[in-house]
Amino acid sequence: MSRDQRMHRTGSFRCRHCRLDVSTSVPGTRHRNHCPSCLWSRHLDDIPGDRAAGCSGSMEPIAVAVREDGEWALVHRCEACSAVRLNRIAGDDNAYSLLQLARRPLERPPFPLEAVL
Repeated sequence: MSRDQRMHRTGSFRCRHCRLDVSTSVPGTRHRNHCPSCLWSRHLDDIPGDRAAGCSGSMEPIAVAVREDGEWALVHRCEACSAVRLNRIAGDDNAYSLLQLARRPLERPPFPLEAVL
């Protein structure tokens, strides 16, 4: 059994990106696999909670998305296989980090602003 598997069984894991020790029990999610501080994740699931992904790569938070019901979700891209996945935000996620992701498209639009003004 790997160190990561042991930590998940004990209720925590260490973030690969910022090295924070993260509790897996948190309001707002049943399958915690992202860091509440830096929002980086790990490619663990094919279906939420199945822990069946063979990749196990680090997943960079690249955006936030808003679902039909108004719930925010993190958009992650795997550095190893380039898969893109949505993850629910959790109750203890850093609000400032979430807002930084949300404002990215406004700060760096994919087109010249002069074209729409």
